[in-house]
Amino acid sequence: MKKVSGSLKLTYSQYRELQAFSQFGSDLDKDTKERLAKGERVVEVLKQGKSAPLSAANQVVILYAVTNNLLRDVPVSRIAEFEQALLTEIDETHGEIISGITSTGKLSPENEQALKTVITEFVQRFV
Repeated sequence: MKKVSGSLKLTYSQYRELQAFSQFGSDLDKDTKERLAKGERVVEVLKQGKSAPLSAANQVVILYAVTNNLLRDVPVSRIAEFEQALLTEIDETHGEIISGITSTGKLSPENEQALKTVITEFVQRFV
């Protein structure tokens, strides 16, 4: 979990700072717009239903996707829908990734590569 969520706090705090700054200026550069977009996705991913907690392995999957900017093409308004669909897809067709994370407590390089491929392909189909 630490490996995947390491930059999450920094990304979130940068987003909040840029969000406040962007309210005063309308002419934002490309990098600032990208950071704001990523921050919006981080906020959406961090939202969790009261009676719908995620397992640690599922948290790793979705945090990996957002911290590695794999969700940049997914509209913010559809992040929750995407998250549910992705986790269902991984559980049903790529259970070995979840079981690998669950059994070792770590995201191995092999599982990381497989996860990145699965998420990238899923984003293309979803969008």
